[in-house]
Amino acid sequence: MKRWLSLPLLFSLAAATEPSAPMVSPERIKADVRTLSGDDFHGRGPAQAGEPVTLAFLTERFASLGLKAGGDDGYKQRVPLLRWTRDEAKFQIALGNNITTLNPGVEIAASSRILGRSTVTAAPVVFVGYGIVEPKLGYDPYRGLDVRGKVVVALAGDPDVEARRDLGFGGRASSPAARTKLTEAQKRGAVAFFQIHETFPSSYPWLQLAKGDAVPGYAPDTGTVPPAFGLRGMLRNDIGVAMLREGGLDYAAAKRAAQSAEFHGIELKRVTFSGMTRTSLAHVVSHNVVGILPGTDPAAGSVLYGAHWDAYGENDFDPPADRIRNGAVDNGTGTATLLEIARVYSLATRPRRSVVFALWTAEEKGLLGASWYADHPVLPLGTTAAQFNLDPHVVLGRTRDLELIGVGRTPLEADLTRVAAAQGLRIVPEENTEAGWYYRSDHYALAQKGVPGVYFRAGRDLVNGGLAAGERERARYNAQCYHQTCDEFNPRWDMTGAAQEGSVAYALGREIAERTDWPAWNASEPFGLERAKTESQRR
Repeated sequence: MKRWLSLPLLFSLAAATEPSAPMVSPERIKADVRTLSGDDFHGRGPAQAGEPVTLAFLTERFASLGLKAGGDDGYKQRVPLLRWTRDEAKFQIALGNNITTLNPGVEIAASSRILGRSTVTAAPVVFVGYGIVEPKLGYDPYRGLDVRGKVVVALAGDPDVEARRDLGFGGRASSPAARTKLTEAQKRGAVAFFQIHETFPSSYPWLQLAKGDAVPGYAPDTGTVPPAFGLRGMLRNDIGVAMLREGGLDYAAAKRAAQSAEFHGIELKRVTFSGMTRTSLAHVVSHNVVGILPGTDPAAGSVLYGAHWDAYGENDFDPPADRIRNGAVDNGTGTATLLEIARVYSLATRPRRSVVFALWTAEEKGLLGASWYADHPVLPLGTTAAQFNLDPHVVLGRTRDLELIGVGRTPLEADLTRVAAAQGLRIVPEENTEAGWYYRSDHYALAQKGVPGVYFRAGRDLVNGGLAAGERERARYNAQCYHQTCDEFNPRWDMTGAAQEGSVAYALGREIAERTDWPAWNASEPFGLERAKTESQRR
């Protein structure tokens, strides 16, 4: 709540005029999206057939713009990864005397990082509500429970998201605590962990998750293989409801009860889970693509623009006629917008600060490319003045607004509002905060290292059709195409919204690249503590 209360002015500065023409080219962005999302790019999967094609295109473009190579192999920065592939899987549940097979990618989406064959046989099932342990708020659904050798089942999201009020986890906005559920189950000795899917708290439909069921899992390859945990994943909602019902619980009532700190987990009598997986591990290498526009003052630091080039590759299994998730929107659009911003920089006079253009790998696998860069930066992060993340969520036409993700974190938001207003755009706060977008895109890996920035994207108040039209398109894309095979190039697209986003990112970044001050975090932000560790580098 403090973030909202500290920003009484920020969103009152509505643009007084119609949006101006964007400073970067919608047509060039559209042409590059068409190229990047072609079937010959094979869905741009990291360490898959599409990576060499994608890297060749991106490195050639950086070279044509005269950018200095910033990788350890020309423009390419090696990112070593571990890749787990589920080669076989079988699952079933027993509800009383009835045994039901759970088909992978239909009723269950699950994987294991235990190598070789791993089996769970008729394990008891324990329901732990939201599965979040937060001592400061009195939440511990595991108190009095022994879950060793058992299967832990939890609800999606956190108590606040479902309660639609602030119970201490930040209100509707997704809490970082919701990302600790697997760890909590693991350290207590559970043999498997599943969440019951529900679209609102998960922020994506079941189909998106189910179609990615067999996609390999990745992690940074640091020289050692991390300790393995067994089965983890999601259950289709009706399966979870049936398990709770057999255990004597009503799903809706159980959700309400779990919102209270008084809730403690319950073993579901007459419910057991059995499963088998066979998993293999490979060491693979993917790549970031990094180019640098040197500034006129080598001691002035830098500004960073990032976008992830990867999508999901060739791994969809239903229908078999189309296995390619082309990733035209996510993130062909962001990648193309970064290339266009770099082109505009290359035609202008050199700014005082250097500008880094980074295209990340493996964002879809857990921000792995950006995280690798954060640990192995080409230019010091301590003197990276600001970062911009280009990861739009839907293709929209000319809009009147930009949506700010993660409101109230940095004074840069006031600069963003001013620069956007100069282009006839207003800044609006993100609406679907339960989706946790701030923690789900590459800027977060750099924010954790203390680099300030603003993450925004085209808003939904369209010049043609208003909010209703923008919301219809967002809802359609989320339900049908997000991370799925129909995220394909559409020749009818109007890329003006992406160009507006890119124009504001260019204008604000250019301004910061000419300034002598150092953007910061708001005092309430924990990222500021990390930033303070490099204070001496900015004197």
